[in-house]
Amino acid sequence: MKKSSPSQSGAIYSAKAIREQGVVSDLEVTHEGRTLRVLGPGGVARELALLDYCEEWLGPASRGGTQTVLPVLLGAGVGFALDALVQALASRFGTHFRLVVVDKELPLLEASGCRERFAAFTGITWVHAPTIEAALCSITHEQDAVEGLALKALVHPFYLRLDREFYAPLREACEASQKANFWERMRYPRFAGPVPRVLLLTSKYFLMGEVIAACDRMGVPHRLVHLPEGETGSEEFVEELLRHVLEFQPDFVLTLNHLGVDREGVLAGLLERLQLPLASWFVDNPHLILHMYSRLVTPLTAIFTWDSDNLPSLKQMGFEHVFYLPLGVDHMRFCLPKSSQAPAPAGWRAPVSFVGNSMVYKVEARKEAGEFPPVLLERYKDVAAAFSESAERSVTAFLQAHFPAEGAAYEALDTAERKLCYEAMLTWEATLQYRLSCVQGVLPFSPLIVGDGGWHSLLPQSGWRYATELNYYEDLPRFYPLSTVNFNCTSKQMKGAVNQRVFDVPATGAFLVTDFREQIADLFHLDKEVVCYQSPEEATELVDFYLKHEARRTQVAQAARKRILADHTYEKRLEALFATMRKAFA
Repeated sequence: MKKSSPSQSGAIYSAKAIREQGVVSDLEVTHEGRTLRVLGPGGVARELALLDYCEEWLGPASRGGTQTVLPVLLGAGVGFALDALVQALASRFGTHFRLVVVDKELPLLEASGCRERFAAFTGITWVHAPTIEAALCSITHEQDAVEGLALKALVHPFYLRLDREFYAPLREACEASQKANFWERMRYPRFAGPVPRVLLLTSKYFLMGEVIAACDRMGVPHRLVHLPEGETGSEEFVEELLRHVLEFQPDFVLTLNHLGVDREGVLAGLLERLQLPLASWFVDNPHLILHMYSRLVTPLTAIFTWDSDNLPSLKQMGFEHVFYLPLGVDHMRFCLPKSSQAPAPAGWRAPVSFVGNSMVYKVEARKEAGEFPPVLLERYKDVAAAFSESAERSVTAFLQAHFPAEGAAYEALDTAERKLCYEAMLTWEATLQYRLSCVQGVLPFSPLIVGDGGWHSLLPQSGWRYATELNYYEDLPRFYPLSTVNFNCTSKQMKGAVNQRVFDVPATGAFLVTDFREQIADLFHLDKEVVCYQSPEEATELVDFYLKHEARRTQVAQAARKRILADHTYEKRLEALFATMRKAFA
């Protein structure tokens, strides 16, 4: 007697083989106190009856033909029908036939030995999924692999007796596919309406909330697919995505920083099969993300980057559709102070403030995670300092040109994850050093520093105030207007682009002094709408000047806010993205 197993409906059964002349001729199942035969008096003929109309849907035997139907055998049984079906397929299509066998009854499979007997036939896909949803997802995957062939279900009568709640719905789903092929239903017109329909891959990333709010205000139809905690290439995620596509019929999929795009390329391949474009808006360094993946370069993928410096290198990676799309602001959240909002703590008021991470803990975390060899740790601070001063955007290219020993050790790292850790460590260390030098430039004004505790290890014990990190959505819109001068210095992951604070601070009516970035001149009029410093020394001079000249501060802040509301809201960004997607893929 074989090991007992529950059916989908919860009944417990066990199975053993009945043999004649050493060959399995039937299976005996003990189920709820009763002993049943899988074939019984009907014997082999009962199982072969599954194929009575095989000629009608397979077509005449003609070796080398093209398979037009994907058979789905629901229950392997004793194996007689499976053997006859395999022979019929092989006689028509040679060794290239495809067949799905759905059988979650492991005691029956073990007793019959079907898996072992048919192991040589690579065209058979075995599905042992314990739920209807998971089984349907596996069948759909196989159907996708054969260009959407119609499904032909063959259900073993004994399996319907054993677990009708599982096998009957699978049969119905397969039969429905013959009437309305899933992939044919997916070939609806894209961008047919004046406003696009957008399928959003949602995550906890901060910017997705702004995108959703902007879509709501713009009246753009959108639907959310929540990313799972585990692998986004899982059957459950793919099944949910297919359901949303079928029901909502989006014009394209939108994600941020490639969130939801699995490394193995399951999502990219599925969207390509659906002929559904993907827009991925990178608001962090795309090169720290994209090189971790495979099968990402598809004709239907559009990459948007907040840093125009990335455009040439992204095109070199093979992406056909690459576009510049800077950050923006949610002007309904970052707005002029409202009388109805909660009063801010008195400690938030300051003549000069800076909001930002020290990068101390981020650098240490990357060092620990990477487990780097000594050659990559001995001079990493010097390497980071040189990278900070260099015009080179790529860490890899910088190492090859200026630090060949470190470059060789970097290339020798055995995983992409460790290489990513090293690039991030250098970038964060460069940011730490640069940010520290800039903040030291405003220490004469006793600034309020808002961030992580790493600042205590970098700055002197006195001459400045500290506040713990503030909530981006709830606190910062109230915080910025309480500083006479908001001070900003940008991360070294972007050497030419501007960060979020350049938009958020003026949107609240507050005044900002920021470091100069090449791309800022394309977004604001220098000196009229934004005040920029080129060095820590100049930062000191500018902060001192604007602390003393209120009228000039007000003039710049008002001009900056006017420009932001006209050109730099997330509605404006999405309008540009939608127009670009329509032009590229309609």
